[in-house]
Amino acid sequence: MKKSMKLIFAAMLSILLLAACSSNQSSSSNSNEESSNNSEETKEDQSGTLRVAFGMGESEWKVFENEIIPAFEQETGIKVSPIAIESDNLINKLTAEVDSGNFSVDMFAQDVNNLSALVDRDLVEDLSDYKSEIPDSVISGMVDVSTFEDQLLFMPYRPNVEIAFYNQKKFDKYGMKPPENWDELLETAKTFKEEEGQGRVAMKANLGGDNVLHMFDFIRQAGGDPYVLNDEGSIKAFTFMQELYPYLAEQSSKATWDTMNQYLEKDSVYLGQNWPFYIPQFHEHGKDEIKAYSGWSGPEKEAHTLGGEVIGIPKGSKKVDEAMQFAQFLMSKEVQELLVSELAWPSVRSDAYGSVQGYQKPYFEAIKNALEHAEPRGNVPYWGDAESIYTEAFQKIVVEGGDVEENLNTAAEQLQKLQNQ
Repeated sequence: MKKSMKLIFAAMLSILLLAACSSNQSSSSNSNEESSNNSEETKEDQSGTLRVAFGMGESEWKVFENEIIPAFEQETGIKVSPIAIESDNLINKLTAEVDSGNFSVDMFAQDVNNLSALVDRDLVEDLSDYKSEIPDSVISGMVDVSTFEDQLLFMPYRPNVEIAFYNQKKFDKYGMKPPENWDELLETAKTFKEEEGQGRVAMKANLGGDNVLHMFDFIRQAGGDPYVLNDEGSIKAFTFMQELYPYLAEQSSKATWDTMNQYLEKDSVYLGQNWPFYIPQFHEHGKDEIKAYSGWSGPEKEAHTLGGEVIGIPKGSKKVDEAMQFAQFLMSKEVQELLVSELAWPSVRSDAYGSVQGYQKPYFEAIKNALEHAEPRGNVPYWGDAESIYTEAFQKIVVEGGDVEENLNTAAEQLQKLQNQ
């Protein structure tokens, strides 16, 4: 990609502002003409347009629509049209379009932990011929999660990982430091509860997907395999969570990717893990005492579940080359630096943190450290049925205090049946 892309960003913003002024003056006189030609122009535009389905929030789309997409269009001449599709509907939509050969989506982003259905249904293009075009600085785990049976079926795009947020003022008040291992984590939780009469350390114990990811982290930290579930590491993990649970904040049962930030911001939780997207808001809201680090280690290692998204192209698409140009553009150092600085996204490249703002630097150090210890949850075709096995085990063992090995043996048997189907 051209090194002058940053200049293009600035130039394009100026052009967009001028165009907006011009369009306001001429919109009235052109309205009838636009209406009469609308149907014909739409057909022509769509045939030359790359239609992309990315799931993002409003503030994220603004950066894409105002800066990234205009710069890409200026550089390549390829028009990009964003499409809003609920992630739950994406697979069914792609199934119908791949079968019919009539595409309304040319490129899409999908969660790294929800790829198995796309692969099992043979819905995506084999991108192995483009593997050499992935920059060397791209995180290897994002390439690994994109590869199935030695075929590169997706392109790295946006990694994500949870880090541990903590309230520096509250820790200083009691002369404590953020916990670095399980023993210190338990002692921290006990101390806060003893001093304040209620728990201030939270985990996502909501009996949902968030909860399962935290279970995976603890199991792997103990050297266990969450797809075995009754091995030595899994037993250690559930035994520890059972011991920790009485000292956790009551908000743990409702803690999610969204609410955890609220609990931290309102000082009802002093330590909790979450995705890093809210870092700019902590700063904007004057909560600079909310610091972060990568987190704690277990008996065997530090472990985090790799999240994020990869890019896929529907099988049979006529716009593979155009989609790949956009994918490469998104992986470029300039774009990744923009996403880091403006949206606080972790970068898919290890060399794209040069433009991090001053207050953000410690947070991104935490993110980079966590990514070094991150691995995907794993894509298995039976995941839809497996999640409830983990949450039921958590409920019986951690919440209700049931026998660890007995309940894990039952859960492992259920998991084995799914794996053998």
